[in-house]
Amino acid sequence: MIVRSLKDIVGTERDVQAPTWCSRRFVLAGDKVGFSLHDTVLYAGTSTKMWYANHIEAVYCIEGEGELVNEETGEKHRIEPGVMYLLNEHEHHILNAHTDVRTVCVFNPPVTGQEVHDENGVYPLLTEEDA
Repeated sequence: MIVRSLKDIVGTERDVQAPTWCSRRFVLAGDKVGFSLHDTVLYAGTSTKMWYANHIEAVYCIEGEGELVNEETGEKHRIEPGVMYLLNEHEHHILNAHTDVRTVCVFNPPVTGQEVHDENGVYPLLTEEDA
């Protein structure tokens, strides 16, 4: 059994910071359960361009308001508490955060904890040996 609290993660190597977001990583590849679980905050007034070419991601909004834009179709979706989206076809997307948007994210395959978006918005596919 694994039990972790947010207060124990903040400020550690599991608390990954980027210019438009922070990701507190509760479950990582090293836990060997087949997925990773993140508490992520996208900062108010920012736009984050992402493309998970190597991962499937499910995102559940628990706080805040924003807009998800599918760059491939132009579709726009309101993001607010209670809304989930699944990037099951590796869609290029942008999250425009109107307020701080707090989400719970699940990745498959799991991330190692060291990933940040590259110039294309992609997380590299790292293994535990890479970390």
